Amino acid sequence: MARAGEGYLGALEAVVEVSCGRRRGMEVREGLFYTKEHEWVRRDGEEVTIGITDYAQEQLSDIVYVELPEVGFELKQMEPFGSVEAVKAVSDLYAPVSGEVIAVNERLSDDPTLVNSSPYDEGWMLKAKLADASELDDLMDATAYEAYVKELGSQS
Repeated sequence: MARAGEGYLGALEAVVEVSCGRRRGMEVREGLFYTKEHEWVRRDGEEVTIGITDYAQEQLSDIVYVELPEVGFELKQMEPFGSVEAVKAVSDLYAPVSGEVIAVNERLSDDPTLVNSSPYDEGWMLKAKLADASELDDLMDATAYEAYVKELGSQS
């Protein structure tokens, strides 16, 4: 008999994962900053890109709508800036840092499932001009975020 991950069963699992937009294991990327509310930040000079983590999209399940602010909106650290609507729930999005929104991922209007299939790449939410780089010091690195998520799992 084939074990999981081998032969027919492995192929079937792969089809199910791909068709559902799911991947095995939680992805946490090095070089990003993370919040306890499961947003991530990628810094590029004085600009940042913001999205939700792989863990967050997995918990929400199938995302059907993303509400984001317009370009020019002023983000305030840890205040809501939008929301994500999934089949299971609606969740507020919290700004990991303060700054002015300079771009919004318009593709999410037509295909919000990009947040499920590619939370760190195609599913990014917005870009902002960073107001205070020291706010990044309040966030977790990849190692700390992984530990935080594991701790959440052990509490359930």
